[in-house]
Amino acid sequence: MRAIKKARKLIEKDPSSLPATALSKLILALETGSEFSFLPLYELSINEFDLAVEVIKDWRLDRYYEGKVKAIGAALQATSIT
Repeated sequence: MRAIKKARKLIEKDPSSLPATALSKLILALETGSEFSFLPLYELSINEFDLAVEVIKDWRLDRYYEGKVKAIGAALQATSIT
């Protein structure tokens, strides 16, 4: 299971818990590009901290994947014009 899905399940299970709050803030910061303090992550257990790091990695990969999809779409559109 991908880290983002694990994080979502953890947040849905107990939204007011410390890990859910930290992961929620992290996800919102990643989505909006806003600043994020890493201090709440250091208060997590090592497994929860590792999950947060995996969320960051997945988010980064998805960003590049989305960019690749857009590039492919643009290339397809360009080839249909010529």
